[in-house]
Amino acid sequence: MAKLIKAPTIIEAAGNKPKIIQEFIGRVNSDTKDISIARMQSPQGWVEPGQTPEFDEYTVVLKGILNVKTKIKNYEVKAGSAIVIEKGEWVQYSTPIEGAEYIAVCLPAFSPDTVHRDE
Repeated sequence: MAKLIKAPTIIEAAGNKPKIIQEFIGRVNSDTKDISIARMQSPQGWVEPGQTPEFDEYTVVLKGILNVKTKIKNYEVKAGSAIVIEKGEWVQYSTPIEGAEYIAVCLPAFSPDTVHRDE
């Protein structure tokens, strides 16, 4: 059965500066556990703790540059590009050069209990 999502829910973000997370589909806004889809807007200089999530994350950058650091490599994901981080892989997201706007899709849906952020 179709389900119209009229508006996203703003989710509190981790990190050193305010970041806007608009969850359209996920555990909070649509009670969906299989997938989450959120629009992120992070300012220049934002960085969040590293994490080792129990979900795959697919990220498409719409504007700006998203820095994605793994144990093996540091990626600059520019507007028009995307990156896939597999579950169990340590990753740290930041926007040190300029802010970024991006869409994040998590399978299964993002949960604070399964993101496993560094202390």
